[in-house]
Amino acid sequence: MRDKFFQQNGGMLLTQQLSSKEGTMELAKIFSAKELEKATNNYAEDRILGRGGYGIVYKGILSDQRIVAVKKSRIMDQSQVELFINEMMILTQIIHRNVVKLLGCCLETEVPLLVYEYISNDTLFHHIHNSGGMSWFSWENRLRIAAEAAGALAYLHSAAAIPIIHRDVKSPNILLDESYTAKIADFGASRLIPLDHTQVTTLVQGTLGYLDPEYFHTSQLTEKSDVYSFGVVVAELMTGRKPLSPENTEAERNLSTYFVMSIKENRLFQILDPRILREGSLEQIREVAELVKRCLKLNGEERPTMKEVSMELERLRKYNMNSSKKQGQNSEEILGFEIEEHDLYPMPRNPESSLGGFSAQSGQYSMDSQMLHAINSPR
Repeated sequence: MRDKFFQQNGGMLLTQQLSSKEGTMELAKIFSAKELEKATNNYAEDRILGRGGYGIVYKGILSDQRIVAVKKSRIMDQSQVELFINEMMILTQIIHRNVVKLLGCCLETEVPLLVYEYISNDTLFHHIHNSGGMSWFSWENRLRIAAEAAGALAYLHSAAAIPIIHRDVKSPNILLDESYTAKIADFGASRLIPLDHTQVTTLVQGTLGYLDPEYFHTSQLTEKSDVYSFGVVVAELMTGRKPLSPENTEAERNLSTYFVMSIKENRLFQILDPRILREGSLEQIREVAELVKRCLKLNGEERPTMKEVSMELERLRKYNMNSSKKQGQNSEEILGFEIEEHDLYPMPRNPESSLGGFSAQSGQYSMDSQMLHAINSPR
């Protein structure tokens, strides 16, 4: 049966590909079924790291004591075998500090098993919705994580041997290692894009709440589909809200729509995580919010590229660090009052700015009497 599954899952094709690429044998490995059964304690329940639409992930300990993540993929159609092998060959050769490394696979089972490096510190989704009060989960670190993830996606889109669209960018697919460095994971839905194509027609796959509406309606997958999904992730980081909240009012159920409308209606302060307002400069927060708004454009052509998003986030990170050094104080000191979780965050009357009259040059924030009244009024 193992021989049968090996042939059925493209084992011969993979072996040929590996032997034809000099040095690749060091990067990719074909694991035996027995080896992975032992590593996962026969796929014990207490070894499950997570479950998703594309399979179950188990913690494994190899014979050399390396800890890995073993993913049992869903059942694969025979017509997809060659595509699976080709994509796996590409993914095993991606070396980027912010992309989870695919170490190899096992083809001796009914469904292919993928073996990844093990990332120890859970998902970004977990930290957004469970670690808000942790000292390390500051605005500066959230911005760094966003910049790292954007850089990895930009690399996949434009610097990999063949452009790769992730197709399921979401906070549960961004892992954090022991030093809280971001790692893009789960390429189960990814598609390789031929170099002479900008889009492919494909069955719609992804996660509701993060899924690009244009891709959903047209089935035309482009790099801008990842940009939209990434915009939802940053909105999630800024607000602490989930992408979909069915229990909320109709206006608040979909985070992307709610975020964009809050900017347009000059009430973004009311939906942001209060910690961000305490720790970030208001000008920087405004610019990040505007970048998210551009990522969430319904027309994909109007969205920035992932490379542009990455460069902008890096610029804003540097702005934050330089601003902190120069001012030596956070935004609550600049504003001259303590921002508490129960305070209202007033909206400016100036229609050209959604975040108020903060001047990056003077480090001052101008407030009229109505705004001061709102600050001191309970919700």
